[in-house]
Amino acid sequence: MKKSLLDVLFKSEKRKNTLIMLQEESKEMETLLKSLNTTRQALLPQIRILQDNYLITQHKDTYELTTIGKLIVDEMVPLLDTIDFLDIDIDYWGTHNLNFIPPYLLNRLNENKNGKIITPSLVDIYEVNKNFIENTNSSSSLYFIFTFMHPSFTPLIYKFIENNIDISIILTKELLKIIKAEYYDDLKNYFMHENIKFYLYEKDTNIGSFALSDYHLILRLLTRNNEYDNKQLFFSDPKALQWGKDLFEYYLKDSILITEP
Repeated sequence: MKKSLLDVLFKSEKRKNTLIMLQEESKEMETLLKSLNTTRQALLPQIRILQDNYLITQHKDTYELTTIGKLIVDEMVPLLDTIDFLDIDIDYWGTHNLNFIPPYLLNRLNENKNGKIITPSLVDIYEVNKNFIENTNSSSSLYFIFTFMHPSFTPLIYKFIENNIDISIILTKELLKIIKAEYYDDLKNYFMHENIKFYLYEKDTNIGSFALSDYHLILRLLTRNNEYDNKQLFFSDPKALQWGKDLFEYYLKDSILITEP
């Protein structure tokens, strides 16, 4: 009796990894053995199971995915990437609000690889991530989504303006009211510079804050109860940066350019 496809795919690391290795191109047996760090005697039985289920085919000593195999592996790899991504800290993801991510970007969540969750100490809980700030001087543009007034907001914005960085900032309606009431002089000064643009997003964002440069993406998520959390998500991978840019564009398309303070 044949194994179910789920058993074939996930009940053997050798079978799973063989399929993943064959996703892009065919491989010779020696290449598979070296990459999987195994022996021919150990791998051949798993290869036969994959062949018996029409997932791979063989030409002499070279193996490749069948049409069915490619169909399955193309769906399997993103799922495994997503699982690996969430498995880094499933408690964090499970206790935070992800509703700010549109479905098409949620499906691409696994692109945020090699990120880390930073928990600031009580001493520097109000500090902006230093790695982000240190690299802004060589960044061509900066993108922010703010839902609360950070203590470092004003001096940092002035610093970015002085460095002639193109800055785009999306504000919530509530935050804009606070800035107009308490920081109106600063707001007027911002509008004197052409390299900074403010946008108003009138809907609920369900996000704490968002900061994107040419080098880093920082996200601060709300908890499932929509409470603020000082933990930050920090990413530097190019795919994560593109994901962040796409997220900003998603909010930008429903935002209104603010033309006067």
